[in-house]
Amino acid sequence: MDFTFSEEHDMLRDLARKFTDKELRPRAREHDLKADVPRAVLDKAAELGFLGLPFPEEYGGGGMGEIGYCVLAEELTRGCFSTAVAIGGHVSIGAMAVYLAGTTEQKQRFMPALCTGEKLAAFALTEPQAGSDAGAQKTTAVKKGDHWVLNGQKTFITNGGIADVYSVFAMTDPKAGMRGISCFLVEKESPGFRAGKPEEKMGIRGSHTTDLFFEEVEVPAENLLGEINKGWRVAMATLDVGRIGIGALCLGAAKEVLDLSVQHAKQRVQFGKPIAEQQAIQWMLAEMGTLVYAMESMVYRTAWRCDQKLPFTQQSAMTKLYCSEALDKCVDHAVQIHGGMGYMSEMPVERFYRDARITRIFEGTNEIQKLVIARELLKTS
Repeated sequence: MDFTFSEEHDMLRDLARKFTDKELRPRAREHDLKADVPRAVLDKAAELGFLGLPFPEEYGGGGMGEIGYCVLAEELTRGCFSTAVAIGGHVSIGAMAVYLAGTTEQKQRFMPALCTGEKLAAFALTEPQAGSDAGAQKTTAVKKGDHWVLNGQKTFITNGGIADVYSVFAMTDPKAGMRGISCFLVEKESPGFRAGKPEEKMGIRGSHTTDLFFEEVEVPAENLLGEINKGWRVAMATLDVGRIGIGALCLGAAKEVLDLSVQHAKQRVQFGKPIAEQQAIQWMLAEMGTLVYAMESMVYRTAWRCDQKLPFTQQSAMTKLYCSEALDKCVDHAVQIHGGMGYMSEMPVERFYRDARITRIFEGTNEIQKLVIARELLKTS
């Protein structure tokens, strides 16, 4: 078995790391305090090809697959979790839904602009009363002539307000529950469509999270993404890929706080010697290092399965579950190793501590991941 990265992936990591060190790490605290990752930052990422990285070259993408995207996500998160989430919301679920479920015509129409970053994408499934229970959503789509009319509300949408193209899920057969959901591509300038004000969040504050409102929004019939009443399949296929990306975000953050903790432990002197010589500190570092090793193994093995077109629903749920919980342990140890300073907002580990918490919630709570894993295990037993 070959566990080495390709030369192309190594070159990508180097490019992403240089971008992160120059553009993200120095501005991460500012993004957090101002609750904004400027579009100019995303444009710079687009110029490097990051916003179309996993998609085929025929659409203007980088052709680097899911492994390539995970390399990118890992490196971006080490500098700024908020920026990584904004880019992930575009690449890993927003544009990914179009790529996975779109017709040839739809992909030719939308993917080139999404790959170059000329347009940003978002994924709109969650509603105020329909989080884990997505079948309880109330947004509706009614066919009228050669278009659909959408009415309803979405909530907690990453890239809400700044995206240009939204994959929106709506009830086309309200009585059928999940079997009555369809997906539509809604463009930002559509009359009757608007985004709410950005939410004030505990972490990933720089990424834009808003409600979306649909009031008699007319969507052309050709913007139906996937088959009628098969939107649930579109959502699940997209989230299967997206959850690998969440694992990569967690991996990048865990590596960063481990490095920061090692540096601090070597520099901080107590009782006449660096705290790195204290067994209590060594044990925390050892656990962090072990968690990082396991996270890395899961992320890239699952990404490989995705790229090889092998089944990976169970593995992506496991990756998201394990990596998000492992990250929580890592950031908690990092704050403890930094002591009182770790609790101060000027320290990166404080920001990572807050940023990490969302990973156990978005793109399917960890409780939902356990249901998915159990369902898949029972299928094969």
